[in-house]
Amino acid sequence: MVEAHQTFVIVGGGLAGAKAAETLRAEGFTGRVILICDERDHPYERPPLSKGYLLGKEERDSVFVHEPGWYAQAHIELHLGQPAVHLDPEARTVRLGDGTLIVYDKLLLATGAEPRRLDIPGTGLAGVHHLRRLAHAERLRGVLTSLGRDNGHLVIAGAGWIGLEVAAAARSYGAEVTVVEAEPTPLHTVLGPELGGLFTDLHREHGVRFHFGARFTEIVGQDGMVLAVRTDDGEEHPAHGVLAAIGAAPRTALAEQAGLVIADRATGGGIAVDAALRTSDPHIYAAGDVAAADHPLLDTRVRVEHWANALNGGPAAARAMLGQEVSYDRVPYFFSDQYDVGMEYSGYAPPGSYDQVVCRGDVAKREFTAFWLAEGRLLAGMNVNVWDVAGPIQQLIRSGHPLDAEALANPEVPLESLLP
Repeated sequence: MVEAHQTFVIVGGGLAGAKAAETLRAEGFTGRVILICDERDHPYERPPLSKGYLLGKEERDSVFVHEPGWYAQAHIELHLGQPAVHLDPEARTVRLGDGTLIVYDKLLLATGAEPRRLDIPGTGLAGVHHLRRLAHAERLRGVLTSLGRDNGHLVIAGAGWIGLEVAAAARSYGAEVTVVEAEPTPLHTVLGPELGGLFTDLHREHGVRFHFGARFTEIVGQDGMVLAVRTDDGEEHPAHGVLAAIGAAPRTALAEQAGLVIADRATGGGIAVDAALRTSDPHIYAAGDVAAADHPLLDTRVRVEHWANALNGGPAAARAMLGQEVSYDRVPYFFSDQYDVGMEYSGYAPPGSYDQVVCRGDVAKREFTAFWLAEGRLLAGMNVNVWDVAGPIQQLIRSGHPLDAEALANPEVPLESLLP
């Protein structure tokens, strides 16, 4: 039973935290809801930071989850610009940076992730950037505008989703772009060697230079400004700006300090939670980028950093906090837009988990769907400039039903017809 005098606290002002607060009210919770945000901005969504907002196609206000006035109307107590610095599970208290002590009955950790940092000389130069927060995107948007105007050169460390989306944005402004990536293709650990080259070709057609099989060793500068990037194979790349896009690390410091169980860092880390998103403490939950969940469908522990996980995980955790039966088994999903290519990816197919990749459609025209299979079972699917198929793909993943590869590759065979 959840009583009206209870206090539910949410630490983290991203999409997961904001949607959890919204769900608590929608489900009828009448107690106190306190949302703690270490940023001064109201909770916002992150995809526009590397997509529409960075491209200059969306206004700043479009990124926010709710209108600022919504929180007062919903009786959500906001603590903006206040980090949570200490968590005491025994006393059930959270202490903020200004010394405020908040007592909770249930707590949700939605602390997200932070950009991994380059550990090399030169990272303190003014022209070195990361992209995770709205302030980062605002700064980078101005930088790309200047680089484009002055024919400047941006060098990006990492050819993952953020690196590629920023590369596309930079080219749209007219900046020169070089991407340095240790693997042999972009998105190598996500798409494998079979399809990573698709994004190499796409970006090269738009003027992006790639330097594969190399890592940054030094960022060279003068008078605080970036001049060049050196790599471990002896190359030097002229640069007027640098973006470190080498992944994100879950923000687990608060959970670790409180003694909560943390997932194996070798497999992504994060706060270990069960299928109801409950941590090792029965009064504390975790959702979004920071949560490493026992996934009932995938039968493994996974940590997913994408928008859809925050969108759905926050509400799931809120319902679990209210005592509802929750089994969070959403099929992982993400999307990307680069130039004239839009794609959606559903499922989970890490390196070594699949034995076959099947494509239907026209790969050369970038209008196709790819399927990653293990012993005939569908693990993941990616649709590229083909729409309205993410639903059937997720149904096929859920079914666990062995599929005929020839039928899967045949565009004349509706995906729905392959369901058992």
